Amino acid sequence: MSTRVGWTREQMLVALFLYCQIPFGKMHSRNPEIIRYAEAINRSPSALAMKLTNIASLDPAITQSGRRGLENVSTTDQAMWDEMHADWEGFAMDARRAAAALGIVTDLEPAEDELGISEEVMDYTSANKLAQVKIRVGQALFRRAVLSAYDNRCCITGLVEPTLLVASHIVPWRADPKNRLNPRNGLCLSALHDRAFDVGMITIAENLTVRVSSRHADTTSFFETAISAFDGQPIVLPEKFQPDAAFLSYHRQHVFQR
Repeated sequence: MSTRVGWTREQMLVALFLYCQIPFGKMHSRNPEIIRYAEAINRSPSALAMKLTNIASLDPAITQSGRRGLENVSTTDQAMWDEMHADWEGFAMDARRAAAALGIVTDLEPAEDELGISEEVMDYTSANKLAQVKIRVGQALFRRAVLSAYDNRCCITGLVEPTLLVASHIVPWRADPKNRLNPRNGLCLSALHDRAFDVGMITIAENLTVRVSSRHADTTSFFETAISAFDGQPIVLPEKFQPDAAFLSYHRQHVFQR
């Protein structure tokens, strides 16, 4: 698959891979990461930055906010975008392989072929290893995609310390395998609020404000400051991959303890 301007499938995979990891405001040709990736795929930084803004025009979180990407999107851009959303696990592995083949060093876990695991002939142990590698690769990309969408900031508190930020699943990991790596099934939360969200102590209302469960009333000053004080407050919306309303509805119905 290639685009009308000669982009190969591998180059497109890398461009989408990069789109998932860079905040929208940093998609410009002066970004060192774009310069590094552009050199690896034999494109100019301007061409890669332009491709990223083309991709951005396909993201509803971008267009619905009044921001605009470029409008010369090809049918292949659209097809690759749709392919990514249809199979996030497959995209994560394909993009990681494409990056490795082009000599791009990433901080994602190695793909299964780099561990010497054959996809054609695998015993039971290898199958387990393959599954584990896919989970590691996918989770690494999911974290990068979610945190970059929120510009590396907790959407409830505004915390920016990366070691305390979590890419939190809206629909729990086991409940929806198809969307466990979908960035629209993620929120960037502090470690504390990730745990509170996971156990149903807090949720996100339909109007995108925080709701605190009445079951977990705690009169301590810490709880009041860290949890209760955010009840009714709007979350900070992401620049990309806005949380899916259906996923948030699932959390309110099946996880939140009213």
